[in-house]
Amino acid sequence: MSLKHLTIGVVLAVCTFAAPVAAQKNELSGSLGRIFISDRGIIGAPSFDPNLRYGKGLTFEINYARRLMDGPFWSIVGEIPFVANLDEDIHAAQNVVPGDYSTIFVTPSARLNLFPEQGVTPWVSFGGGFSHFGENPKLEFGGTNPFKGGNTTGVLQLGIGLDVKLIGRFRVRGEARDFWAGMPKFNVNTTSSRQHNILVAGGIVFRF
Repeated sequence: MSLKHLTIGVVLAVCTFAAPVAAQKNELSGSLGRIFISDRGIIGAPSFDPNLRYGKGLTFEINYARRLMDGPFWSIVGEIPFVANLDEDIHAAQNVVPGDYSTIFVTPSARLNLFPEQGVTPWVSFGGGFSHFGENPKLEFGGTNPFKGGNTTGVLQLGIGLDVKLIGRFRVRGEARDFWAGMPKFNVNTTSSRQHNILVAGGIVFRF
């Protein structure tokens, strides 16, 4: 066997064994869950019903991540969670708020994975980005919402989760994320200018 053929064979062998390792640096996941938001007090609301009350909107998340750094029992991952809740119901005693609104969160984050190559991988995530709220142009009980153009605010994201190996490159994910964002424009003054949007979701992760 010539040196040329031997060199080609070694290169092909290295590429063959290295490819699966390199392929595991990326993740694409999809999750489905609900967002939970605590009631908010309305300044000047009637005493019998003083709060702004939220539903529990069905929410989906698409997440791309790439491994940036490896340690003996951990890895640092850069991720971009894209979270959308297209129908979040709200209610107030007076006809001053829209019946529902939509929410989008985009929060580039750093994630710490523990035991990333094992069957069970717990993780924590922290980052920030923006949220956009699109209020319904109609008020809850009829009429026009004066704040129907939507608004965009900054948001901080804190998350915890657990990935469990399923088969091959697929894993099952359970997660909870808190998106601490500004308030949508509801045509009322509330007792807080920001709100916690708690996402509880589950889904599938594909590593490649």
